[in-house]
Amino acid sequence: MKTDLASELEFFVLVARLGTLSGAARELDLTPPAATKRLALMEARLGVRLVNRTTRSISLTNEGETYLAYATRILADLREMENVVSSSGAEPRGLLRVNATLGFGRTTIAPLVSEFARRYAHVEVQLEVTDRPVDLVDSGIDLAIRFGELPDRRLSARRIMSNRRFLCAAPGYLKKFGTPQSLADLAQHRCIIHRQNDSAYGVWRFDRGGRQETIKVEGALSSNDGDIVLGWALDGHGILVRSEWDLAKYLESGRLRVVLPDYKVPSADLFVYYPQRRNQTARARAFIDFLIEAFNRPGEEKTRRGR
Repeated sequence: MKTDLASELEFFVLVARLGTLSGAARELDLTPPAATKRLALMEARLGVRLVNRTTRSISLTNEGETYLAYATRILADLREMENVVSSSGAEPRGLLRVNATLGFGRTTIAPLVSEFARRYAHVEVQLEVTDRPVDLVDSGIDLAIRFGELPDRRLSARRIMSNRRFLCAAPGYLKKFGTPQSLADLAQHRCIIHRQNDSAYGVWRFDRGGRQETIKVEGALSSNDGDIVLGWALDGHGILVRSEWDLAKYLESGRLRVVLPDYKVPSADLFVYYPQRRNQTARARAFIDFLIEAFNRPGEEKTRRGR
């Protein structure tokens, strides 16, 4: 049973995350007046105001921000302590919080979580899908599954799968506008741009024989959604940079063709990231090992790409 202090900390973290007392009340199966009273008792005990209230939402005061930072760290330490003590050599069990990208999380990771749950019945998995990376250290997320480089030096990572990236275009587009023979030729072509988080807009980087080259491309179509830009390329609207994971079935069928194959685009390998901890829980180790096993089964990549 949780101590009153841990329960109080979790209550405040939930209020801060949801931004409303009514939302926290629903999550905890409390009435809104009970949640309001609970927060008021906390503030009275501390002698400070933790939140600024409006009719629809709340915002944290400076003291509330400080309380939230400490509460998040304390809860993470408590979870780690319990996990290390209880899971050493035992069957994996307990809560595992996992984050993944929206599309990939929905189409690929969610079915794998279903399979994992059948194998490890005592592990509770909370899968959160977001369009932007989350701060694992401050959010309490145990694992994040992402394509690309390590986003934070406070994190550790294990590679799940290699994943090259290519320039590609539909045969119809290349027939109409020609096939580029050099990077300079891309300036005369329509390029489809995938706008990813805070990466430089329309800047493509290449490697040829150990020499790094960067080029600024332009095009009439761009989106922050990978499936959308891939669909535009399939429709013949231009040249696109996409990963092997997304392109495999279309390259095999001939609906897309690789352009400028001698120029290597930085890879987008699949990693599972996790906070740098002295001890990793049995359930986290089991989930990571499960992912690596799943993505390296013979024929598995082709099967999942075809979903």
